[in-house]
Amino acid sequence: MKKKIFIMAHSMEPGGAERSLIGLLDALNADEYDVDLFLLRHEGEFMNMIPTKINLLPPIKEYTVLARPMKETLKEGHIILTSARLAGKIAAKFYDAIHGYSDSGVALEYSHKFTVPFMPQIDTGKEYDLAISFLTPHYFTAQKVNAKRKAAWIHTDYSKVSVNVKSETKMWDRYDNIVSLSTSVTESFLGVFPTLKEKIILIENILPQNLILSQADSFLSSAEMSHKGIKLLSIGRYSYRKNFDNIPRICSILTEKGYDICWYIIGYGPDERLIKGKIRQFGMQDRVILLGKKANPYPYIKACDIYVQPSRYEGKSIAVREAQMLAKPVVITNFPTAKSQLTDGYDGVIVPSDNEGCANGLAELLKTPGKIEFLIENCKKRDYSNREEIKKIELLFI
Repeated sequence: MKKKIFIMAHSMEPGGAERSLIGLLDALNADEYDVDLFLLRHEGEFMNMIPTKINLLPPIKEYTVLARPMKETLKEGHIILTSARLAGKIAAKFYDAIHGYSDSGVALEYSHKFTVPFMPQIDTGKEYDLAISFLTPHYFTAQKVNAKRKAAWIHTDYSKVSVNVKSETKMWDRYDNIVSLSTSVTESFLGVFPTLKEKIILIENILPQNLILSQADSFLSSAEMSHKGIKLLSIGRYSYRKNFDNIPRICSILTEKGYDICWYIIGYGPDERLIKGKIRQFGMQDRVILLGKKANPYPYIKACDIYVQPSRYEGKSIAVREAQMLAKPVVITNFPTAKSQLTDGYDGVIVPSDNEGCANGLAELLKTPGKIEFLIENCKKRDYSNREEIKKIELLFI
């Protein structure tokens, strides 16, 4: 008899976690598992990438209230849930102010914590063998799904995110297992939540290699990436974490050194205005190009000369793995989990995180074509799909 699995995620907006989810869904054997996927919102360019073997559950209107403008949800008649979200937002601001937090994850946690009492049960008429909450906060799968065992995924570096430890510990305690994507992610998580050590299981991101390779050839990006010199590319949410606001300065240093480069950025998010301001500040309008949101970033990766992830912090960057899968030389900054991302000098390069250091590291690589070719050849030798990791799913049923 097939084992029944329930998986919850937020939506299918383009992002690293969502691409990782597609990889997980693709790798699950339909002969072994009967999989139901529940999304808080049926939104995003990745909706059509959900494998046909996966049963997409219908949306529940109450769950669509999250991560949307409160004025909009209030107009739709969600008075109690909107009020709960507002209460969570106010409580989070108060908590952050008391503790001096700026880059905090408390607001997101509280948005779910304060609304979960008013959310309906996700009743499919089944008792699942395993329920997976794929993205934090993990309140809904813990409290609103009927399952024998439950597991929650970690996607971020907790050493860089301020949280309410007492509150989140109660949330994590409801799960039988906590799935980490790398040893460094585990270390950062346990540095904040040491009491949860016995729950941790390592399952690395699984990438849908065949899909990525086929989509990379689906169209040419030359019209949008028309620069004749060196093309750099970065992908991610326009947010503090990704550090894209410093790309214009790094790019200006490289052009001052005489490198004919254009740095393309794929993504979307709250820092777009900040990034555009920095582009103007350093006169990089023709050198730093925002390409916006792309459902299929792979032709752009294929067209670039070097993929760069200049993040302030990461869990485990899916985009870096995808670039390596497409045999691109990768440069990442020395964020705390960087060494779990690649083998420095073999299939990528780690450079200092400050602007000067990052620019100098890139310049050192650019003036060494043999090194670039070495990285490319080594990427071709490795399997970055991690498809064998799917076998570890069985550990979550024990």
